[in-house]
Amino acid sequence: MGNPFCHVELQTNDVAKAKKFYKDLFDWRLQDMSEMGYTMIEVGEGTGGGMMKNPVPNMPSSWMAYVLVEDVKASTRKAKSLGANVVKDVTEIPGYGWFSVIMDPTGAALGLWQPKAGQ
Repeated sequence: MGNPFCHVELQTNDVAKAKKFYKDLFDWRLQDMSEMGYTMIEVGEGTGGGMMKNPVPNMPSSWMAYVLVEDVKASTRKAKSLGANVVKDVTEIPGYGWFSVIMDPTGAALGLWQPKAGQ
């Protein structure tokens, strides 16, 4: 079956507090990506993720799920044609891949992720 959930991201208003909480709660390995202001979450088995400072001021902290797609541009266009709102158009993360964020017709946000070849 294609298009698995591939990444879960916490966008938080207090990164330090979130890191301490989740490190104490679970047996997760947190790896800071200093050049990006991002912390990778390695969980062992299963889908890993990351955490970052919430990019939208005054929005509550929340978790965002990402789905693996073969072509993020085509998938974003298809989602839009099916009634989704494109919240963040296709954006490159240099050296890693591309993502977009859509809001489905029911109002739920979902990220789409296309890794760089070989990732």
